[in-house]
Amino acid sequence: MAKNKSHDGQGPSQRQLRVGELVRRTLSDLLMRGDVHDPELNRMSVTVGEVRVSPDLRIATAYVLPLGGDGQEQVIDLLARNRGELRRLIGKKLDLKYVPDLRFRIDETFDRMDETRRMFADEKVRRDVES
Repeated sequence: MAKNKSHDGQGPSQRQLRVGELVRRTLSDLLMRGDVHDPELNRMSVTVGEVRVSPDLRIATAYVLPLGGDGQEQVIDLLARNRGELRRLIGKKLDLKYVPDLRFRIDETFDRMDETRRMFADEKVRRDVES
């Protein structure tokens, strides 16, 4: 018997989006309150911009950025080092059948927005857009 698929594969499903947002909020709260037993990580302010979850909900990729943008590689290393504890704490807070494995990447959204603003400020582009 075929499964009833209401999702056609054109981007994340509602379930992926919902779980991603739950993980993002929980991870952000844990980092803000300093619940991790790593003093180096607790000294840093980390912004969790987005969490993308794989279709099987087994892997969650968190896009993070340290406040001010300095020490990006250090933040990724610290988060990766504390991955197990963060996963355990997320599992305690959320009522999920399976807590996703965490992966961390630098959030480049702000850099892309700045580049887009610079591009639209260019005289040639402005002239093309106005015509």
